[in-house]
Amino acid sequence: MPIPLVNSIASWFLKKRFHQIELFLKYPNEVQQELLFSLLDIAKDTEVGKKHEFASIKNYATFADRVPISTYEDLQDSIERSRQGVNNIFWPKPIKWFAKSSGTTSAKSKFIPVSFDSLEECHYAASKDLLCMYLNNNEDSQLFTGKSLRLGGSKELYKENGTAFGDLSAILIDNMPFWAEFSSTPSSKVSLMSDWETKMAAIVNETINENVTSLAGVPSWMLVLLNNVLDKTDKTSLFDVWPNLEVYFHGGVSFNPYIEQYRNILPKKDFKYYEIYNASEGFFAIQDQNYSGDLLLMLDYGIFYEFIPMDTFGTKDQKVIPLSEVQLNKNYAVVITTNAGLWRYMIGDTVRFVSISPYRIKVSGRTKHHINVFGEELIIENAEDALKKVCKKTKSEIVDYTAAPIFMEGKEKGAHEWLIEFKTPPKDINYFNELFDNALKSLNSDYEAKRYNNMTLNKPKIHIAREQLFYDWLKQNNKLGGQHKVPRLSNTRQYMDELILLNT
Repeated sequence: MPIPLVNSIASWFLKKRFHQIELFLKYPNEVQQELLFSLLDIAKDTEVGKKHEFASIKNYATFADRVPISTYEDLQDSIERSRQGVNNIFWPKPIKWFAKSSGTTSAKSKFIPVSFDSLEECHYAASKDLLCMYLNNNEDSQLFTGKSLRLGGSKELYKENGTAFGDLSAILIDNMPFWAEFSSTPSSKVSLMSDWETKMAAIVNETINENVTSLAGVPSWMLVLLNNVLDKTDKTSLFDVWPNLEVYFHGGVSFNPYIEQYRNILPKKDFKYYEIYNASEGFFAIQDQNYSGDLLLMLDYGIFYEFIPMDTFGTKDQKVIPLSEVQLNKNYAVVITTNAGLWRYMIGDTVRFVSISPYRIKVSGRTKHHINVFGEELIIENAEDALKKVCKKTKSEIVDYTAAPIFMEGKEKGAHEWLIEFKTPPKDINYFNELFDNALKSLNSDYEAKRYNNMTLNKPKIHIAREQLFYDWLKQNNKLGGQHKVPRLSNTRQYMDELILLNT
């Protein structure tokens, strides 16, 4: 497709979409309320709709009273029936696709329903919007003069009983319009290869001679790919391979542990990074400003949002509130109701609002990925902010890490045990540990209180992981690929003990 025509189409879509975005920016709570009642009306004759009498729900309070908060385990039986081809259980239109979750919070595989509505109105809409935001903020962009290097999951789609399952990225690639193939690299054939290591080599060979202008994928795995590109081409900067590269669209995991390594291989100061907050259940928020880590919550993707304040989460006094009642700088567990038939579903993420007009968020962690054995309530955001600060001061770089509690035994105090794989290790790990401990104290008052005079917690214990430890662990557990993540923080020692054994 000629570049002037592509630019013209993009400009038209941009103007049309920004009019819609202005509407939910101006009337966010009204847009969300209208969306909720639309979802209830559409699904009123489903099994779930009849059970909870959706047809007679006239306000949010009744909806919250009738429909219980749910987890995957609560919905598993219904989802399995849907996967067997039974229709009209939780959404009136047939569900053809199920995104196989690669989360580490459960040993069981999760199959998240993806409807045609959610595919078009959420997943694809978010990708278009992210592009719109970027082009609106960078009018001199030459994005369409080249191709986007996309890095998705490593699994192909598996079909049975008239439905299909696989990585969400495989579902997206499989349903992508034909013209998208011309603007992307590698080819769909390579993108959907099942063996990760073979796929990695194929991507490198297929892309190094392309005019790549943008990157898209999960930071951890994209970094592996880009380092392979540099090794193959014997270069130190990616601009020597792709001189027109201008932006990296990323999501899936926190970017904080990787930013310095990206800056080393992408040394131009004006290179752009744009983040999207996505999951198998939907795409939720988008970076809408250059050089900002705040994400605009997207309110018209067929997702109705509720939030549980983390200070009440899991207690008998647990509260659930709509978007209109959130407060700044508080941690909330996210609850969604979607156009794929997930009703008041906890996705397991936590966020905090950094702005209410408009609603902008930062992803702060996971409801199950934290350490709170001793009342310290250490979340991923604390850990990664502290690591980023200490790495900068000690001129070190981290590849991956995990942490777990050291439980109290007898008169022994508890502690946190950290296993960190460095790309560039600190000269003095004890000094690193001291700085890290102090950084955590400055970021988390509960942690500081438990560390006061070693009252409850002793100083952290840090192990240096051997090279490729986490890669080997993921491979051993059949979790190599673009959407798989290393578990960061845990209240148990399951992952830590496995990794320490593998580290010896």
